[in-house]
Amino acid sequence: MEEYLKKSIRLADAEHMARAAMAKATELGLSIAITIVDESGITKLFTRMDDAPLMASDASRKKAITAVGLGLSTGEPWFNFIREDPILREGVHGFNDFMLLGGGLPIVAGNQMIGAIGISGGHYLQDQECGNAALNSL
Repeated sequence: MEEYLKKSIRLADAEHMARAAMAKATELGLSIAITIVDESGITKLFTRMDDAPLMASDASRKKAITAVGLGLSTGEPWFNFIREDPILREGVHGFNDFMLLGGGLPIVAGNQMIGAIGISGGHYLQDQECGNAALNSL
């Protein structure tokens, strides 16, 4: 029987990423919600900065699940994937926990996806910027 190895985001790394995202948000004058999920889409870490919009909590979760479930960042990469396909463009909105807005990014170690991060609270481009800061902190 073959041996199967499953890699997953570690809690210490998720906490480190969350701190980096919050530091970037503070620099941008934002309050954000952050959800980090493991490779199966199960929540590893969630936090919401003081004064972050209430809807940011659910949006950050949906962004993380979309990124891990499809292996593609939300926002422009996903929009470019569906823009020329009207059936797919309309159909994806029926998926549970799907979020097209930027701020959801897969977390990859080597060539394996180990989780995803979802950020919400600012304009989706600002959310993406905070997510990139989190990824770059590892």
